Amino acid sequence: MKIERKKISAQVLEQLNEKIKSKEFPPNQPLPSENELAKLFGVSRAPVREALSVLSASGIIESRQGGRSYVKELHLVDMMDRLTLQYISLEEVFELLELRMIMETEAAALAANRRDSSDLEKIKKALKGLEETLTNPDEVGLQADLDFHKYMIEATKNSFMVGVMDNIGDLYRKAVAFSLKKNLGLQRKRESVYLEHEAIYKAIETQDEENARKAMKNHLQNVRKKLREEK
Repeated sequence: MKIERKKISAQVLEQLNEKIKSKEFPPNQPLPSENELAKLFGVSRAPVREALSVLSASGIIESRQGGRSYVKELHLVDMMDRLTLQYISLEEVFELLELRMIMETEAAALAANRRDSSDLEKIKKALKGLEETLTNPDEVGLQADLDFHKYMIEATKNSFMVGVMDNIGDLYRKAVAFSLKKNLGLQRKRESVYLEHEAIYKAIETQDEENARKAMKNHLQNVRKKLREEK
């Protein structure tokens, strides 16, 4: 087995990561200068500069006024990679739906348990938006639908669920738009979608966790059925 020697910049990067993780270089504090880091690690400025550029591109550090680099205060939910919409296939939309089935059915139950009056008002407002689109044959209610699910997730009070939904936002919008587009001009199907959301809302309103879970599962199963019809 051939043992490869690591580039000096890679070794510097490892050391910087360790010092950031251990809080030796704490959040919102300036890092030592390139010269100081070079002296600390016993290397030239070039590998230090290269390692810093990797940290900057990764969003671990940022340059602020005066040209100094600072360690950013990070949370795990901020580290999830955003998906690029143009590389998403229909099969991956199905994979997203699987994620939604797993997460949103339980999220609905959590929302029913944890929602406050402010959450309920926002979810109700989104539901009203969906209802208003029923009288417009050219409007599928995309934004109202997205808002409904967004506010429901927020009502769980779970920052990781909120983070997941934020980070797959583009793909989520595409999947919902794809599903709703199949209802364009079909009043009965549009009314069914509204009634599905109404059932979810009522369960959350009455804090009925089990019925919230069931209503969301029924809604997403119908979404999956529409997508299957496309294949």
